[in-house]
Amino acid sequence: MPVFHTKTIESILEPVAQQVSRLVILHEEAEDGNAMPDLQRPVFAVSAAVANLAKVGRETIQSSDDAILRQDMPAALQRVESASKFLEEASAMLKSDPYSQPARKKLIEGSRGILQGTSALLLCFDESEVRKIIRECKRVLDYLAIAEVVDSLEDLVRFVQDLSPCLSKVSREVDSRQQELTHQVHREILLRCLEEVKTLTPILICSMKIFIQIHSDGGRGGAEAAVNRDYLAQRMSDEINEIIRVLQLTTYDEEEWDADNLTGMKRALNVIDSKMQGGHDWLGDPRALRGGVGEKSVRGILDEARKVAEHCLPQDRDPIKKICSDISSMTNALCELRQSGQGDSPQAESLSRAIEQKLNELTGLVLRAVTNTERSGILQPAHTVTGRLDQARRWLVAPSVDDKGLGQRAIALCVEEARKVADGLPGVQKAELLNLSDEVDSLYHHLAECSRRGDGHTPQALAIANQLIHKLAELKNKIQSAVVSRVVEDFVDTVTPLKTFTDAALAAEGTPGREATFSDRATTLQSFSNRVAKTARMVAAGGCGDNKKLAESLLSGAAQVESLTPQLVNAGRIRMAYPDNQAVNEHFENLRVQYADAVNRVRHHCDEAVDPGHFIQLSEEAIKKHTVLCENAIMSQQPGKMVDNTSSIARLANRVLMVARQEADNSEDPMFIQTLAWAADQLQGTVPPMVHKAKDVALSPSDQTAAARWRTLNNELLGAIGNVKNAVVVYPDDNVPDLPPPPEIQKLYLNDASDRAPPRPPSPHQYPPPRPPPPETDDEDDMFKHTPQPNQPIMMAAHGLHQEVRQWSSKDNDIVAAAKRMALLMARLSQLVRGEGGNKKDLIACAKEIAESSEEVTRLAKELARDCTDKRMRTSLLQVCERIPTIGTQLKILSTVKATMLGAQGNNDN
Repeated sequence: MPVFHTKTIESILEPVAQQVSRLVILHEEAEDGNAMPDLQRPVFAVSAAVANLAKVGRETIQSSDDAILRQDMPAALQRVESASKFLEEASAMLKSDPYSQPARKKLIEGSRGILQGTSALLLCFDESEVRKIIRECKRVLDYLAIAEVVDSLEDLVRFVQDLSPCLSKVSREVDSRQQELTHQVHREILLRCLEEVKTLTPILICSMKIFIQIHSDGGRGGAEAAVNRDYLAQRMSDEINEIIRVLQLTTYDEEEWDADNLTGMKRALNVIDSKMQGGHDWLGDPRALRGGVGEKSVRGILDEARKVAEHCLPQDRDPIKKICSDISSMTNALCELRQSGQGDSPQAESLSRAIEQKLNELTGLVLRAVTNTERSGILQPAHTVTGRLDQARRWLVAPSVDDKGLGQRAIALCVEEARKVADGLPGVQKAELLNLSDEVDSLYHHLAECSRRGDGHTPQALAIANQLIHKLAELKNKIQSAVVSRVVEDFVDTVTPLKTFTDAALAAEGTPGREATFSDRATTLQSFSNRVAKTARMVAAGGCGDNKKLAESLLSGAAQVESLTPQLVNAGRIRMAYPDNQAVNEHFENLRVQYADAVNRVRHHCDEAVDPGHFIQLSEEAIKKHTVLCENAIMSQQPGKMVDNTSSIARLANRVLMVARQEADNSEDPMFIQTLAWAADQLQGTVPPMVHKAKDVALSPSDQTAAARWRTLNNELLGAIGNVKNAVVVYPDDNVPDLPPPPEIQKLYLNDASDRAPPRPPSPHQYPPPRPPPPETDDEDDMFKHTPQPNQPIMMAAHGLHQEVRQWSSKDNDIVAAAKRMALLMARLSQLVRGEGGNKKDLIACAKEIAESSEEVTRLAKELARDCTDKRMRTSLLQVCERIPTIGTQLKILSTVKATMLGAQGNNDN
């Protein structure tokens, strides 16, 4: 089947598909006994286009130095030329006999060949262009691999001179490529990786300069500088490898997550491929020493292969683990021989050859493991609590149906996630969540046992399933509430841990306790980073709903905060050792900014993920708790506790202000913005006076007048928090007028003459009244009464859309009406593709109808987006609208290809 991952391929294939679809329809009409028209003119035009295409293709082959292109393109050219010849022969035969059966057969075969051959030709050329970009990317990887052996300033200057033009070329070519791609997700990944590479490059060069200076002087901090340099080089390598991976993608799966096992395995396979040449070079050099770049390439290959072994199918796991163990042992032996000067001995040479052979075997095993996992079709549990609950509900509705354990695994992961969240909660909340988790776990095991015995259809099992559905919904609500609570508490102060650490690193030499203070602040920073990362992962799993992009951003941000922390600590240690070195100061500042940006991004994503009204409500409750603690401090005359709790109140109020301003910035509703701005300004005005009066209380704990003034100001702050909450939370029934009071019972009579029924209206004289509109019925239920099977992806999509739109009435709602129509058309398309009635003409017409309906949905959605005052929602809606026309075009092309294949093969897969 054709692929359409670039705008150029799509723009060329679409008119070709339109011409081919006309030929297919003519062929179909001839099957009904109609005579075929004279096709010589259109066929001549196709032949001329094919001849021109073949000429350009052969010129490309002659001028290209890409061996794969020179090998693959001739076959694609031959296919197109053969198809063109078929069309010419069919046209000639039909001119003499408009009813010729062999001519019609040649016509359909030629049509299919033209479309598929043109697609193969375009893909062949496109892959060659991608390989050119990848070659440049691999040159950058080669330079990054030698970063650790640059040990003089002269070498560093040469390194920068060589690396800079390569990076510039990669940046230009990748940026140009991303503009060509049709998949928005791929474009975003490439742009993000490019931006990260540009940011990291000067920081890497600075770290290399610091290492060279320390190494040449023989001073302290050499190990830390080397770790910094290697970390930054590896991060850049990871980004370049991700660019290489995405450049080679031709499809995008909506359900694919970065955290998927298969995605991780493919990424590992790509890294193995990038390191293989370095490993072979090292094995072929008998004088290469231990610890060099080549040995690290071999060790890196083994690490990536072990990652694949962790997630592949059982039958592939053991062979990979065994060969990794063998290569590791042989590599250790080879290193020892080379270290002792026996690198060119027969034993060492034999070991090198054996390791090379084993590495090639390992590559084959890893590739087979990835392929087998992809082909197995084993469904994985979702990556969010919401997604897992959906999978669980599908099983719980029919526990007797075998879903290959997906629903049970989803429930188990929900319980596991709940227990993780419970670990960070205070006593009562922790106990409630753990008890609920235990209840769900017990019910789930009971139902699983019933299902295993074949009793999943019994009333007892169905009752347990129904109970589980309600308990899981309760569990989800408690997890989300706990996640918001963690966001409130863990991000209340993101500035102090970094500020105190920075102050310790910048402390002047001779400051008392300088080293001890630095170590203490570094430990505090590491603890803070761990807490931030843990909370971010909890929000990604339990607080994002099904927002894949946001969840993946949180996971990526958590990993970055964790990896940056030890590097920042190392940079701080180097700064303490060389306080007057400009490069050291610059490097420390670079990493400090990187860390601060990473933490702020994670906090912003967490704020975006949680409900703002719920966040403000929990912040208000936390402020009330600290208020009680302040009262206790006043009673017990403990000024230190008074200061600490007042600071917490102020920080919580500032977090509420931050969330309120984010909501105001996200809105274009002038009334909402005005109301929220007024409430936020009031809150901001209450914080400094409250803090000032709290200081008076701390200075004079027995002064009741000062305490009374603080209470008054603190109550004003709480009132201002309430105003912000009321401004953020939109109550849909605010404008509904109050119901009138009920009448007095004693004034109501049933026998009053004035309460007689009104007279019957006169009957119509000329025309009967119009029939009322029929009630909304689900005539389409016959189409969707059976749950589709996993091998019916189009029907599954149609069924899912139908289930979604059933929740709304299509009356006066054009989008819902259009979506209902699309669901029916997609179900019909599934039937046509699987050969369940209809013909080629019906298939092409159905696909066109779907594309036209999608255009109508896109038009209506854009109108809705223009009226939407929520910027995030509008952006998401417009991004979806941008993709729909592309998918519609691709569907029309694919349906044409499928139409040419119907009856020519036995494959009925969607």
